[in-house]
Amino acid sequence: MNEEPIFRNRREAGRELARRLQKYAGRQDLLVLGVPRGGLPVAIEVASALKAPLDIFVCRKLGVPGQEELAFGAVASGGTRILDEEIVNAVGISEAEIERISARETQELERREEVFRAGRPPLDVQGKTVVLVDDGIATGASIRVAIAALRQMRTAEIVVAAPVVPLSTCERLRREADDVICVHTPKSFYAIGEFYDDFSQVTDAEVMELLQQAASKDPKDLRAAAPHKADGEART
Repeated sequence: MNEEPIFRNRREAGRELARRLQKYAGRQDLLVLGVPRGGLPVAIEVASALKAPLDIFVCRKLGVPGQEELAFGAVASGGTRILDEEIVNAVGISEAEIERISARETQELERREEVFRAGRPPLDVQGKTVVLVDDGIATGASIRVAIAALRQMRTAEIVVAAPVVPLSTCERLRREADDVICVHTPKSFYAIGEFYDDFSQVTDAEVMELLQQAASKDPKDLRAAAPHKADGEART
């Protein structure tokens, strides 16, 4: 465990992350995609600093029964799924259980997309440089499936960005993304929330508010639109 949190909240973490992403600022082909829920308060700070449009990219981890924080895979927008065969074999998850959990998480993914977008179409990522932002990454299962899904959508470049990523996960993601930007890369940790003083859980309504504000404002105005509450949830 950390003796002291690294960040006061997600907005502060987003500002720290944005400083490390300045080489992408002002690019005309740039999009920032936040991973709901907790990635949105971070992503809105990044989008503001880089003067880029903001949208969401929904992915859901597949948790081991009884150990849900341990991901054996993930699903993402567009129907993409990846499985960690090493974990699947180690814990002995049956094919039927894999399909049951996948169906449940896909249903929740589709619900979130419908609620969060409120009829707005997703931004077109084809040929774009995408900065994929979360509030922290543990094993990387959800982000890896997001990368795979975005590749299928023919993005030009994928940049993974998060305030906290274990060193081993960061190195693994570098083999799959075009760039990986992290503020803090500990060798290991218990939970993403230990690096934040305020790691309050987000609500659907707060995500929708952020997206509505982002859709109605120029990128440079996004920071002023962000709510003061630091919200989000831990994910893999």
